Amino acid sequence: MSTPITLDIPHKLGKEAVRQRLDGGIGRIGEKIPGGAAVQHRWEGDTMYFTVQAMGQSIRSELTVFEDKVHAMVDLPALLGLFAGQVRALIEKEGPKLLK
Repeated sequence: MSTPITLDIPHKLGKEAVRQRLDGGIGRIGEKIPGGAAVQHRWEGDTMYFTVQAMGQSIRSELTVFEDKVHAMVDLPALLGLFAGQVRALIEKEGPKLLK
């Protein structure tokens, strides 16, 4: 069973600026994972769908861009669900940095 994490990251940049920053920064996620990770992403409208593959696990995620926030959903596989609290805290800390 997977463990979904959802949260909103506020911003004051507008949709297009956020999309550009996410495109340019999404690959940095792999740098935050010990041993590195492969990150693949695609856009459908205002939603970026991306997958992070690391340590034999695949984490499916979505970022939906609004005028004043980015709604994030990270679907942790069962094994990583044990670390949901730490993953959420990392997203809250590092997520806003992707928008800078």
